[in-house]
Amino acid sequence: MDLYEYQARELLEEQGIATPRALFAQNSHEVTAAADDIGYPCVIKAQVKTGHRGQAGGIKLATSRDDAILTSEQILPMSIHGHKCSGVLVAEAKNILHEYYVSISVDRTSRDFDVLATANGGTEVEAIAKEHPEAVKRLHIGALEDFDMQAATQMAESIGFYHADVHQAADILLKMWRAFKDNDATLVEINPLAKIGDPEDENSKTLCALDAKISLDDNAAFRHDGWERFKDPVQSDPYEQQAHEHGLHYVHLNGQVGVIGNGAGLVMSSLDAVSGAGEEQGTDIKPANFLDIGGGASAEVMSRSLSIVLSDPQVASVLINIYGGITRCDVVAEGILAALQTLNSAKAIVIRFDGNGAKDGLETIAAAQNPRLHVAPTMEEAAQLAASLASQLSGVSLGSLPEDAASIENSQEGH
Repeated sequence: MDLYEYQARELLEEQGIATPRALFAQNSHEVTAAADDIGYPCVIKAQVKTGHRGQAGGIKLATSRDDAILTSEQILPMSIHGHKCSGVLVAEAKNILHEYYVSISVDRTSRDFDVLATANGGTEVEAIAKEHPEAVKRLHIGALEDFDMQAATQMAESIGFYHADVHQAADILLKMWRAFKDNDATLVEINPLAKIGDPEDENSKTLCALDAKISLDDNAAFRHDGWERFKDPVQSDPYEQQAHEHGLHYVHLNGQVGVIGNGAGLVMSSLDAVSGAGEEQGTDIKPANFLDIGGGASAEVMSRSLSIVLSDPQVASVLINIYGGITRCDVVAEGILAALQTLNSAKAIVIRFDGNGAKDGLETIAAAQNPRLHVAPTMEEAAQLAASLASQLSGVSLGSLPEDAASIENSQEGH
């Protein structure tokens, strides 16, 4: 679960990390009251669960009441990268002397925790890591290890907190670690962690978290009263809500090909394959969703998942990519047919089975003789076919259909 900035600030403040005074507002009247309270100049910041707000015009400085009202009326109706603005944060403007980037996250590759930091904050850390890898410092913490003041101090010294108190920086790193652990987070990020104050007055200089991004592990919600206090003020996506009620891992995207798979890695690969197929075919076809049915999914789970994806009007075709293991392909096939018996939909479904129960599953699909069902032997070919069918059915096509897309389906007639 991703938090809005104003919610992430709450968790940092609970650990004693300094942030600029700020108030959340959802309309221009609330913005006026908040800005008058905070004082001018102040910063009006769009509250969306995505990055690049500044580049999109979602963060602006207001120097007067009229300026704050005008700015909020520009920002509040915005959608940034498909994310509707839920309100704005009216924050105290600070005199910034230097910006740093610090984060703690779950590293699924190395199966530990990562503390990442650089003295080049306020920018894209990915670009910095690529162009100047020596400027980014990384510390791995084992799953059974702890992060203490000694380690935090060593990390702070290695980063190079120019004109900053290393001990204060270490204290913030340690408090971030506590926020990370206490809240079952997968990411705690401060960008920028800024050195603020009067450049002529050494005693006024201090570190302050000007922006924060925190993601929480949904699986730990039962330990935190379901995180009721972080309930989204914007009405949640109906498809995501429906999937959540059934315990499914679903994310709604803006595309035409529904994607269902077992395992987050396989589903992410399927999304990339669909996007790549759309580009290769000269179309704007993209994935419509992420849906992971997990391991050991029953026919009922598969049926319910397909029902949710097919109910989305933007979906023109569906790619079902299953690698059989704990989840058996033949059981998934039964779920697909069960869903189609109750759904009135003409949308095409492309199936790729491999692994446990694949042969029996494909035989079940072939025996159904349903013209809406198509099969492909590999993920790449299935993605090509799904993108082609979506292009035909949605009218999104911007180019000619590649010859190999039709041959994929023809090659499956023997199944």
